[in-house]
Amino acid sequence: MRLEASVYRAYGVGLGMLVVGALGFRAAVAQLNLFLMKESVPLREGFDTIPTKIGHWSRVGKDARHADALIEELGTKQYLDRTYALDGDPKRGVIMLHIAYYTGTIDAVPHIPERCWAVHGLEMTREATTSAVQLNMTDWQALEGSANLATGLPYRTAIVRDPFTAELERVTMPLEDLAMRVLEFQDPANPRIRQVGGYFFLANGRTTASALGVRGIAFDLTNRYAYYCKIQLTMSGVVDGADGTMVPKFEEETSAFLGDLLPHVMKRLPDWPVWEQKSLGQPSSTQTP
Repeated sequence: MRLEASVYRAYGVGLGMLVVGALGFRAAVAQLNLFLMKESVPLREGFDTIPTKIGHWSRVGKDARHADALIEELGTKQYLDRTYALDGDPKRGVIMLHIAYYTGTIDAVPHIPERCWAVHGLEMTREATTSAVQLNMTDWQALEGSANLATGLPYRTAIVRDPFTAELERVTMPLEDLAMRVLEFQDPANPRIRQVGGYFFLANGRTTASALGVRGIAFDLTNRYAYYCKIQLTMSGVVDGADGTMVPKFEEETSAFLGDLLPHVMKRLPDWPVWEQKSLGQPSSTQTP
């Protein structure tokens, strides 16, 4: 069946409009210096180099190594699952640390306990809350002459001591004050057994406790590069009664733990001021203790 010439003309006009629109959109994006596709940013060091002793907590056992199927579900091969015990004695208390790093494929947020733990049969005992983490920031300093491009806030630095060489290094810390999403679950078969988790995200030099917030930071169209990192801490234990809770103990012990851990994590994550300067075509500066 032959179509009338007017049909071919309409098809040609429509196709032309699509081509012109696509070219115009690309030109507008380039003119506005926007980045729809983010370039990946490598870690400076693997997470397995994080010290096995963090403050009063020491690693027990070996770091977990997951099967390929679980790594595929996790969405990254750059992770750390490690258990720390207070003074190296699990009877005194245990913190399970999970870190996962994402870059180059910033299109989804990793699993969060609200969904994962419920799938495995645990029941939430209280609504999730966002709690401020009380860090010891006595040695933190402002990084002079450097401000975050997205917020205008000045960067801060903290000192990290290498556990092997004892050398000191200043590393860039997250911009905002740290907060953690905290939730508690129980085993329905034994309601006194509780599992408390807290998590937050580090993304493009910033921090957020929100799974939606991390997407807003990582998907900032003005950033050429992007990454985010999820940090989750978990504690388990037994409470005195059905109305008991482990949350206050969890918040107290993890705040001290994170105060010692966070500088070591930031040392391994990309130094975001350097990457911002790179995106602007400017030379990067170095930091000294």
